Amino acid sequence: AAGNQKYVVIVKENKVMLELVTLFSYLFCAFLILSAIAWVLRLLLQFKLKLFTLYSSIQLSIKQQVHSTVIFFSVFSFLVIGLATILFFINRYKTNNIETLSRTIKKINETISTNVNFIALQQTNINFSEINNSEAQTLINSLSQVYGLDINLYNTGGKLYASSLPLPYQKGIVSIAMHPMAFFHLKEKNEIIFYQNEEIGTLQFASMYIPLGKTIGENIGYINIPYFTSQVKLKDEISNFLITIINLNAFIFLIAGIVALIITNRITNSFSIISDKMKQINVGKHNDPIIWHRKDEIGTLVKEYNKMLAKLDKSAAALAQTERENAWQEMAKQVAHEIKNPLTPMKLSMQYLQKSIDADAPNIKELAAKVSATLVQQIDYLSNIAGEFSRFANIENNKPEIFNVIETLQSLQQLYAADSNHTINWKYNNTAVLIFADKTHINRILTNLILNGIQAVPTDKHPTITIVQTVDDKNVKISITDNGTGINEEAISKIFTPNFTTKTSGTGLGLAMCKRMVEQANGNINFVTSHTGTTFNVSLPLYKN
Repeated sequence: AAGNQKYVVIVKENKVMLELVTLFSYLFCAFLILSAIAWVLRLLLQFKLKLFTLYSSIQLSIKQQVHSTVIFFSVFSFLVIGLATILFFINRYKTNNIETLSRTIKKINETISTNVNFIALQQTNINFSEINNSEAQTLINSLSQVYGLDINLYNTGGKLYASSLPLPYQKGIVSIAMHPMAFFHLKEKNEIIFYQNEEIGTLQFASMYIPLGKTIGENIGYINIPYFTSQVKLKDEISNFLITIINLNAFIFLIAGIVALIITNRITNSFSIISDKMKQINVGKHNDPIIWHRKDEIGTLVKEYNKMLAKLDKSAAALAQTERENAWQEMAKQVAHEIKNPLTPMKLSMQYLQKSIDADAPNIKELAAKVSATLVQQIDYLSNIAGEFSRFANIENNKPEIFNVIETLQSLQQLYAADSNHTINWKYNNTAVLIFADKTHINRILTNLILNGIQAVPTDKHPTITIVQTVDDKNVKISITDNGTGINEEAISKIFTPNFTTKTSGTGLGLAMCKRMVEQANGNINFVTSHTGTTFNVSLPLYKN
């Protein structure tokens, strides 16, 4: 209780929600600023402060570009709106101060002009400290309380005559002389009102001057109103505005970031669909078009992609047809060449036999036997050629099954054990190794590679073949090494090409068939060669239950 029947009630507005929002806004803005600074410092340290290298190395993705653009324009709009609004506040306050002070100082002028004796005011030699109890001083104190403003009254010489706040002048903190710029505009230029911003030390304030008199042009003194609270109010209003706009922009940044994330995800997801489809394009197989229902920029891109896909399918079909025709033409040429080779000695042998029969040669029986042997040999050669081309043509008709590849190695070891013309070293584990492939194909691959290795050794050197089998977590590897002279550099790139051979006889289909059969088993075949020999490596995937 403040007294009898009187109470003092202290009330504080509840601003908990506003304070929480403001705290969140400040923390969010601080987080954004610190994140930006950390990102810039990381880039500078990463590129060792080489700005040119940094500039050339930064490549923003579409998602980052959209994010950066949205955030940039949010920050830019915040700065523009904030700056424009602050300038508006400053101009509005200046205008309001001028209007308010102008109306007030005119009323004060009327009151002073009516109630003060101006004779003393016109005496410029009167000391300011001697007039504290004058009629003018009393009236100014009264008007200062009424209007809530400080009032200074100067005489015609620009010396302070009376003031509602005399202490700074009496202590010598502020000069008792009128501001020279104001005195010049009112005295010399005969202006009826003058407004300017003044300062005392670090204190800034607005100040208005007007000539004292009942009529315009009458100059019997000067009235001054220093408005000390204007800058404080302006700063308060600017501060309140900045707090509000920071709160709003924090949420705008947050919403803009979410919207940018949604937009960029939608755009990048659309590009991801197209990218995934493009990765799945397989020439020679059916490629599904992209289904897109919206008629936007992505839809235009999808439409062009589907057109390109249709053209690609047609081109692939035409290319495949051309390749098939070329392959059959090459095959026909090779078959004709291989068949022509034995036909020539067969024809010559038959012509020689026919000529001997016509001449009734005495050794006709022996000659017929030799010709028959030659014909049988060439017919066997033709049969082998036909078999090779038949197997090559039917290589795609594989019949995969689960079997133990160790058993295949053991059967091959037994097959070659009785031949003393070469030496084969076998190194494999007896533990079962299961694979899923065509058993006949695997047998043919290994047989072909062993024979190639034996044939690669010069005739003056004893062939020695080393076969090594190893197993890892996923594959079984079989390496076949000969002790020949290796493969020359020109033949390395063509070794698996059909119809290519380094031997004087043969179709050149053996290694091409080996490569294709290994690929059908989802395996891999490669070789390493040097002047001391060649190693062919066959890797096949293990069968997993």
